[in-house]
Parts: sequence; C-alpha cells; structure tokens
Amino acid sequence: MGLPMASRISQAGYPLTAWNRTRAKAEPLLDVGARVAEMPDAARSADIVITMLEDGPVVLQVITSILPLLRPGTLVIDMSSTRQSEALQIHNLLKKHHVSFLDAPVSGGVLGAEEGTLAIMAGGSQADFERAEPVLKVMGRPTRVGPAGCGQLAKLCNQLIVGGTISIVAEALLLAQAGGADPAAVRAAIRGGFAESRVLDVHGQRMLDRNFIPGGQVKSQAKDMDNVLAAASDASLQLPVAALVTDLYHRIQDTFSHADQAAALLALEELNPGKRVGDKKDRFK
Repeated sequence: MGLPMASRISQAGYPLTAWNRTRAKAEPLLDVGARVAEMPDAARSADIVITMLEDGPVVLQVITSILPLLRPGTLVIDMSSTRQSEALQIHNLLKKHHVSFLDAPVSGGVLGAEEGTLAIMAGGSQADFERAEPVLKVMGRPTRVGPAGCGQLAKLCNQLIVGGTISIVAEALLLAQAGGADPAAVRAAIRGGFAESRVLDVHGQRMLDRNFIPGGQVKSQAKDMDNVLAAASDASLQLPVAALVTDLYHRIQDTFSHADQAAALLALEELNPGKRVGDKKDRFK
C-alpha cells in the first residue's frame, strides 16, 4: 500500500523523502522523483510526516524514534490500521511535543492506492484536517469523521462490514452449491438486487475462481477483527456477529495467513467437511 501511495504524492509535485525498513522496497520511488533516506533522517525538517506500517506497536516505535527530530508544528499523519487506543496514545505523545496528529487509515486495497481512489477516514482537529486535505486528496477521498482516534474507529467499522460481508458471501455460495444450484449463476442472479456489493462483485468472483492470491490478507483481516472487538469492549458493547467473523478468520490464520481475505471460504469449508464451492484448484500465488 505504501509504495503506490507515496508514488502519487511525489508525482503530484510534493517534495518527498521516503524510508522503509527494507530499503529496496522504497527504491522504486527514486524513479518518480523522491529521495530515499535512512531512518531517522527521512523525517528531518519535514512539514508533514506520513506513516504506513504494519500495526500500532510498530507505528509507536517509529514515531518515538523520530520524535527528537520533529519540530513544533509538524503534522504527523498515520495511515496504518491500528487500535483506537493506540492512535490516542500516539496523539497524546505528540501533543506533549507540540506536534499535530491525524489518524487517517484507508480502505480500497492496492488497486485503490494505485488509482488514487482510497477511502480515507481521518480523526483529528478540523484545522489539521484542512492542512492535510490537499495531500490526502492525491491518494483518495478524505473525510474527517471526528477527533483523534476516530479515524481508526471508522476503519474498524469498515473492516467489520467487509469481513462480515465476505463471510456471508462465502456462506451463500456454499449453500447454493450444496443445495444443487450453480453458485456462479446464483451470484449473477442476485446482482442488482439488495445483495449487490463490491464484496459480492470482487470476493464472490475470487471464491468462484478459488483465487486466494493475496490482496488484503487473512492476517490483516484477523487483526482488524480483533481490534473491532477491542473497540467494542472499550465502548461496553457486545457485537455477536463480529465475534463469529473473528473466530472464522482465526480458524485459518495460522494455515493461510497470507492468503486473500476471500479465504474465509476455506474456513467455512473446514466447518462443513465434504462441501466445496466449484471444482477448480486453489490458487495462492
């Protein structure tokens, strides 16, 4: 995700200095006019610092390491997917040093990052959002959803809907197959009705093709679902469907960690021995 996002920023004319824990992954940015630096020099003298990393603890580690270089008034935008509590922890840390913060996770996958059509959910002050908005618009459609931490909350709402819908699509296709219908024809028949969705379109086809080559990965969806339940606990909520979906992804997390999220179908098939959608071979690469 980070590479196409950074590419669009540089191609839009913003002076960009990039860093990645594996330097070779950042070097393609040299071709679009960016500078590749070592940590922590990448953040030195920056007006805006954007992080796109694996999870909250890694984000906190990186931001802590560059904190001495951040000038008062610098704006840090974390576009990773973390827990709401982790975003608030980072916000409070930066606030002590007079550094501004937005948590602005994204949805739309690698394709959305390449095309600049990401849904960007931002939490922070209105003034900081307006300052960041021109840069964020290069990558997609930014919306401020509330104060710091609320960007991550919005992303968790997104992932709850995505994870739950993927699971339901898997159940629908398996039910169609087991009941004697053509699951591909059933998917075609219900498109255009109330069941139509981007998930039915993209992940439904992936399931029919048994194409589990990773886009969004099982491990990422499992992490997001864990974070959904953590946010629900913090808000004193019980979310029974979210708990079921979380369990489904955990069933295959060890075996198919890097497979596409559509591999929820595999977890469902494990629960129903002898039942399978289609007769194609599973593809993981």
